Parts: sequence; structure tokens; C-alpha cells
Amino acid sequence: MSQQSKNTNTPSRRSEGQQEQQFGILPHPAKSNDPADLVGGPRPGGGLSSKPDVHAFHARDPHVPSQEILNSLEAPKSREELHRRAEELNKK
Repeated sequence: MSQQSKNTNTPSRRSEGQQEQQFGILPHPAKSNDPADLVGGPRPGGGLSSKPDVHAFHARDPHVPSQEILNSLEAPKSREELHRRAEELNKK
């Protein structure tokens, strides 16, 4: 077999079914030339920063429950109680 028949990029091989690769140009999403137009509120498809309900890093102070809620909570269980409960759950 000759070198020319092994090479798949020869003009004779291209004409047998392979076409040259073509590229197109897509329009830019900007509506104007003003950079201030790119800064703004949430945009569809803008990722996590476009959804105000996922702004975890813009949170305020930590939540401190009221005394009423603290009084309604049950007392924490001891280590022994937790170990017994873990054994019960692992038996099943």
C-alpha cells in the first residue's frame, strides 16, 4: 500500500464523501454598545447569580431562636441513650 492511499486527507478521499469543515458566526447577545447594559438584574440562563433565592453568601446574621422556642425543645440525650438507640436501629 502506498503512502498516498493511507492518507485520508488527500483530495481524492475528500471528494468521496467527506466535506470540508465549516464554521458560522453567532450574534453577540448585547443589544447595544453600552457596557452598563450588561450589568443588571437576574437574567434567564445566568446561573446561580441570576436567582435571588440562592444567594447564600449574602445572608445576614445567624438565626438566634427566641426563648419560647428554646424552652419548647426537649433535653439532649446522653451518650448512653444515643448508643442504645444506635444499637436498636442497627439490629433491624
